[in-house]
Amino acid sequence: MARRPRDKSGSVRIIDVATAAGVAPMTVSRVLNAPDRVAAATAARVHEAIERLGYVPNLMAGGLSSRRSRMVAAVVPGIGGHFFGVAVQRFTEFLGEAGYQVLLALTGPAGVNEDAVLRSVLGRRPDGVLLTGSDHSPVARRLLRDAAVPVVEMWDTSETPMDTLVSIDHAGLGAAVADFFFASGHSRFAAAGSRFPRATIRRQGFARRVLERGGTLLVDHTLNGSNSITAGRDVLREMAPLLGDRTAFFSCHDSVAFGAVMEARVLGIGVPHRLAICGFGDTEVSRFSDAPFTSVSVDGKAMGESAAEALLDRMNGGPPRHIPLPFEIIPRAST
Repeated sequence: MARRPRDKSGSVRIIDVATAAGVAPMTVSRVLNAPDRVAAATAARVHEAIERLGYVPNLMAGGLSSRRSRMVAAVVPGIGGHFFGVAVQRFTEFLGEAGYQVLLALTGPAGVNEDAVLRSVLGRRPDGVLLTGSDHSPVARRLLRDAAVPVVEMWDTSETPMDTLVSIDHAGLGAAVADFFFASGHSRFAAAGSRFPRATIRRQGFARRVLERGGTLLVDHTLNGSNSITAGRDVLREMAPLLGDRTAFFSCHDSVAFGAVMEARVLGIGVPHRLAICGFGDTEVSRFSDAPFTSVSVDGKAMGESAAEALLDRMNGGPPRHIPLPFEIIPRAST
């Protein structure tokens, strides 16, 4: 078995890969850093040589010479939920196709560890950063300003963005749900959601539109805990004496809406005739439960791709932008 060529430190060199693949060292570099500029057959030969020789690119050295690390950081609260999981997956795929690796960093619920995470991430000199939301501490803003790298804030709108926004108009979304209910002849309304900022903004947008159009807002409830099926059941039990003959209920999360649907059955409250229900998220529970319910859909894949495309554009010298993303109300049996 032939021994792998090595330099004095024992490492396989880029020139060794080039020799094994029958190409110039610059071609190997292009395969690693700009794969779209290399013919597919040539790239395949280079990748085969890399695998056979066990070559590990020195990414820091490449970054020092080109002033690019070919790495970006995605700083998100978590990926357990369907929406963010899909968005981060597409973000990673899109940038991978452009020759970038994605460093995933989790800040925890509501971004409580964002400052510490950013210090660690920025120490690795990423070429760009993806953030979730637009509510960031003065420390986070200073760290990113000093790092002088492009930033994309994904998910929230903001009047003071740090750089580029890829966002949903949460207040407008809530207002659209109210308009949807009004179009069905409703005049009495209720809403519930968690204390998280964007859920609060959706609920406030819904309540504001109800009042603007002369509707009656029976309940505007802030959950004490997180979004859950149990919270939805509890909310509906509290609301039940106020419902009257016909009420429209907007839940700022599908889990809460599902809990309300379940509790309505227990209490004998007809859905949608006495209680119309709309959730948020268009998750599997809204689509595939035995009583599918109306929900607001936001395309996580489209958001991840738009964020990746915007960050690539900024890293290539494009200007900061605001990219609004659409949402859609998906009517089902609950309305």
